[in-house]
Amino acid sequence: MTMTNRASTEIIQVRRVHRRDLNRTWDFLKLVFRDVNRNTLEYQRPRTKHRFLEVYDSEETDQLLFVVGDKTVGYAECSYSTAGADNWMNPRYFEKRGMRPLFVDELAVHPHFQGRGVGGFMLEQIQHLGRAHGCTHLVLEVAQNNKDALKWYHKRNFYRLDAAIFLAQKVPHEPELLPGRPLTGSAPSDKAVKKAPTKTTGRRATTAANTKTAAARAAKKSSSPKQPSPAAPLVSPIPKLPVKKAAASKGVPAGNGAKPAAAKPTAAKPAATKPATKKPTSKKAK
Repeated sequence: MTMTNRASTEIIQVRRVHRRDLNRTWDFLKLVFRDVNRNTLEYQRPRTKHRFLEVYDSEETDQLLFVVGDKTVGYAECSYSTAGADNWMNPRYFEKRGMRPLFVDELAVHPHFQGRGVGGFMLEQIQHLGRAHGCTHLVLEVAQNNKDALKWYHKRNFYRLDAAIFLAQKVPHEPELLPGRPLTGSAPSDKAVKKAPTKTTGRRATTAANTKTAAARAAKKSSSPKQPSPAAPLVSPIPKLPVKKAAASKGVPAGNGAKPAAAKPTAAKPAATKPATKKPTSKKAK
């Protein structure tokens, strides 16, 4: 009894999405479309969060949030033109038929609130926006294998337009690489393989020829005598003359074949001066 009274007092309300609602609305959409995206060929919205945030700044799009208390139970997104980076609609199709469509990009209901009138209230709100903007039709996209959604829309007088149907054809599978193949003839012996010269072609042959030529040039250069450079003048070195040194104080004659001892540089000493002596004078008179 309490649950019935509680259910009867729950009220669903609608308001436009605020910037503070973007993150929790994105999480809500991922929850709703999780099972749908697992079973459909074309990836259903939302495709990327970046694109979802870009829609918020678009002036041609309305984003509506449906709440019960503080809980999000539904989200609707509709646009008034075919503009958009991910749009695939052809506007001339509607112009030729005198249609002014309101494109329903999103219509998502929380799984726990399905079958409680949330979807019907959301559709009435979108119809109200369409009338206020002079639109004549509501146009939306539904996956063909989403049987429950198709049944729900057909019950509310939605009909199929000239939409594309995905077709596929099975192609026989063939591996990209061919299977192995036996060789013809007999295999050569090990001795024949060692004696047989190996043929090299292409870049390897050019490299081998260049190496052989470089080795021949190096051998020729090492065998030829080294010629002086013509630019440099030929100057013969000046022979060093032997320096005769004074014999030692012990009377060893110089030039007797013995090598003179290397003289160490010594500081010049001043010559000792002897006191002058007077010569004795003769006592004889001249």
